[in-house]
Amino acid sequence: MTKPFQLLTKSGYDFFECASAFQKSIRRGLEDEAMFWAIELYESGYQKYVWKRMLVMISEDVGLAMPEGPAVIAALKGIYEDFAAKNDRHKPEKLHFVHALQYLLRAKKSRYIDLSISVHWSQWHREKGVKEVPDFAFDMHTRKGKKMGRGLDHFYEEGMLIDNAAKVDREIEFELLARDADKYLSALPKEGQGEPGQKRKADDIQGKLF
Repeated sequence: MTKPFQLLTKSGYDFFECASAFQKSIRRGLEDEAMFWAIELYESGYQKYVWKRMLVMISEDVGLAMPEGPAVIAALKGIYEDFAAKNDRHKPEKLHFVHALQYLLRAKKSRYIDLSISVHWSQWHREKGVKEVPDFAFDMHTRKGKKMGRGLDHFYEEGMLIDNAAKVDREIEFELLARDADKYLSALPKEGQGEPGQKRKADDIQGKLF
């Protein structure tokens, strides 16, 4: 009888059980447990796998709780790889490996991103081909919006509406200025509407230069 395939770590643990213990310890903030299983995987030659799991966890288990998280983990992974490529006998890459682990352990946690996949994909399957395009989508940038006579005024009043707006200095002032500026710019002759010969000459010059 053929034995079932089993992938073992350096100390004889089942690889998949070790990986599961690692991620679930991170979720619970169990530092000693998480570090033990991470080091077991590291010393067994599965460093790339641990980094892969950390890149998954930063969205799966942290997500919106710390939006800067993916940039932090990706940066640490990049530094780790730079040092690892140099084969420095002092092994400085462990600093950045552990830094990433400790960041995940201490990070505020949220499962919202992972949960959102289930909720919104199931909604898409139920409503695809049935859900109607909302009226606010029909603005000057769509054929239907143009047929409805919707122009710049409609776009500024409806198409540009935003939720959860940040307070940015002078934005309200610039919105008023931009509305007039857009009307002015839209009235200008479109590029390429000059003399045909001039356009061909310009194209020839660009062709020679580039």
